[in-house]
Amino acid sequence: MERKRVNSSQIRSIGYDPSRQSLEIELSNGSILEYASVSPEVHRRLMAAPSIMSCYRDTIEDEFTFQRIR
Repeated sequence: MERKRVNSSQIRSIGYDPSRQSLEIELSNGSILEYASVSPEVHRRLMAAPSIMSCYRDTIEDEFTFQRIR
């Protein structure tokens, strides 16, 4: 999955596969987390948020199942 760099001190890049509704978050420490069942609307709101980290914490971190890829 291709990830796009984002302007955040704690998140390096974000990728999204709409066909699988899979969201990848690459943290600044190099870890990559893959979240399942994330709707396109949630991804869109995350990418448009003034604070990506705040949006991630509020809408994704504890709401969706994830696995650590790296």
